Formats: sequence, C-alpha cells, structure tokens
Amino acid sequence: MQASQKTLFTLKSRRRFIEIAFTAGLACAGMLAGPLSAPVQAQGAVIPTDELMAKEALPDIVQGKADAPITIIEYASMTCSHCAAFHAESYPYLLKNYIDTGKVRFILREFPLDPLAAAAFMLARCSGPDKRNAMVDLLFDQQKNWAFNDKPLEALSGLVKQTGMSQEGFDACINNQALYNQVNEVRDRAAQKFGVNATPTFFINGKKEAGEMNPQMLDKLLQPLLKKS
Repeated sequence: MQASQKTLFTLKSRRRFIEIAFTAGLACAGMLAGPLSAPVQAQGAVIPTDELMAKEALPDIVQGKADAPITIIEYASMTCSHCAAFHAESYPYLLKNYIDTGKVRFILREFPLDPLAAAAFMLARCSGPDKRNAMVDLLFDQQKNWAFNDKPLEALSGLVKQTGMSQEGFDACINNQALYNQVNEVRDRAAQKFGVNATPTFFINGKKEAGEMNPQMLDKLLQPLLKKS
C-alpha cells in the first residue's frame, strides 16, 4: 500500500470515525484526558507572552488592534456547551466594549475535545481567513442543532450550505487530512505546553483563567489591566 493511502482517511472512513466518536459520547466531553495532557497549570498561572504567541500549526485569526494593551487567547471546542454560552452571552459584550474600542486583541484557538469538534473547526478554516470567525459564530449559535443531533454531519452539511459552501466543498474539507492534523496540533501544543485540559480556557496577558466568564467577570479581570497600561 502506498504511503498516501496509509495516511489519508477516505471520506467514508472519516465520516464513520466522527459518527462512532459521537455515539460514544465524546462530543459532550468537557475535559481532555489521556497522554496529551501535561501537568495542569493552576488557575492564575502566567505563561510568557512569547511562548503563547509563538507560531502555531494554523495562523491566528486576530480581532482588534495589534497594539491593544490586553491580549486574550481563548482555547475552545466547538462541541463545548460552556464555550457556546460564552460566545452567546459574553463575547458580544467583549467585542463591543473591549475589542472594537482598541482595548483588547482577541484570538480564538482550536481545542477540539472530539472528532466532531475538529470537523467543525475545519469547516470554519475552509471558509477562508476573512470568514472563519463568522463561521465559528454560526456554529456556536446553532450548536444544539448539529452537535447534539443523531446525524451530526448531515446537520453540519445543511448548516454550512447556508453560507454558500457546496456539498463537494464540505466533503473535501472534512476529508482534508493535512488540515485535520493542523487543528489537532494546535490543541496538542496547548495541552503539552500550557497545561490546557478543559474548555473554555483563557489566557489574559498570559494569565490563565479557566471556565466560562460572564460580562461582570470580564470587567473585573480587564479593568485593572487597563488602569496599568
């Protein structure tokens, strides 16, 4: 068998892999377990900025001013209900009051907890850099309609068609082995280097804050940093 045949999933096997993982309940997991996890960094641990901002397997999609005094990096999973809640309830507040006003530079990074979440992130990347965040927003907004569906890939396919992606484009995207590897490399680095083992996990100017945050918590964390800048 040729090397390419050994390394690439066929479309049928990729679909089956995702569906098996989903029916096993992995898509609802909230923690990452197994050998990928490094010793967990305690809440409030500080990671040097140059380590956090080192080149990733996938380029960061940055929102906000490059010279904003605060940098927030969120590690999220597309199948994580707490991540979806943050993006529904707190992210719009963060965007309006901090990102759009030049106070925060925001980066969302892929931390899929299961193959279905990886597939969703792949679809967001396949939308292109200028549409990736809009696709992420759509997938979080509609999470309950595809992530907790008996046929999640069919539901995902129907959803992304609303954005103009064809069935052929959908199939090619979720069968892109190189992209699949890159998404998981971003996750693996976060687990191994920064001790991320749950979603959402945030690093605010390098300081780890794990767990969903409401607008009041955001203000409590961000306002003191702005006073120092």
